[in-house]
Amino acid sequence: MICLLRSLILKGKITSAVTSSWKGVARGAQAQATFATGPRQEDTTLYEFRTYSIKPSMMGQFMQLTKDNFHLRTAHSELVGYWTIELGGLNKVFHIWKYDSFAHRSAIRAKLSQDKAWQENYISKAMPMVEKQDNEVAYLVPWCTLQKPEKEGVYEMVSFQFKPGGPAVWGKAFRAAISTHVNTGYTKLVGVFNTEYGLLNQVHVLWWNEDPDARAAGRHLAHEDARVVAAVRESVSFLDSQRNMLLVPAPFSPLK
Repeated sequence: MICLLRSLILKGKITSAVTSSWKGVARGAQAQATFATGPRQEDTTLYEFRTYSIKPSMMGQFMQLTKDNFHLRTAHSELVGYWTIELGGLNKVFHIWKYDSFAHRSAIRAKLSQDKAWQENYISKAMPMVEKQDNEVAYLVPWCTLQKPEKEGVYEMVSFQFKPGGPAVWGKAFRAAISTHVNTGYTKLVGVFNTEYGLLNQVHVLWWNEDPDARAAGRHLAHEDARVVAAVRESVSFLDSQRNMLLVPAPFSPLK
């Protein structure tokens, strides 16, 4: 409809009043598009989250096999981190992979399928130990860069499921809540990821703490901090659910 009106205007067949009306419609459409899409994702770098559920009786064997052979996998692409889930899910491993683009990921997957050592020494032996696999693709939010802690510790992955609408709806309030947590210093932020494939309107926040007790102490302080309480109260009005997992880095994980 807008395209038709524009064509008629250019041909001089529409009055100035209608011209003004068309311009108003166009501006409204443009404003709605801006609201709907939110900030543009300029960086093509993507992160794949993979979660494997391991047969309980084989967890130790699986981790030893992975430790001995994972160099075959990391020779192909960058591993951000590899963890076992200590709390929030038993007998599971969680790992994050970094790719330059979807084309880069496809190329790596093709090479892995042709890597005889990887297939024979690891995949053929590991897969019978795995009960379930899940994956997601996410981007770092535009206002966050991936941080590497200076020393070893434990990690907490907090997954927020927001109401439909995307960052244009809940992004500002959520950023304020995360920034307030960071500024108080009760915990250290590693990265904030917005899901592209998987559950939409989901954000994963990866935190670092020296140990589980330090995390618990910081959480108690945050709950009593008026700055945090005010910021969180604004953000949770957009929230549907939240899930927390305590992660312990594997010996071969880049993030310790």
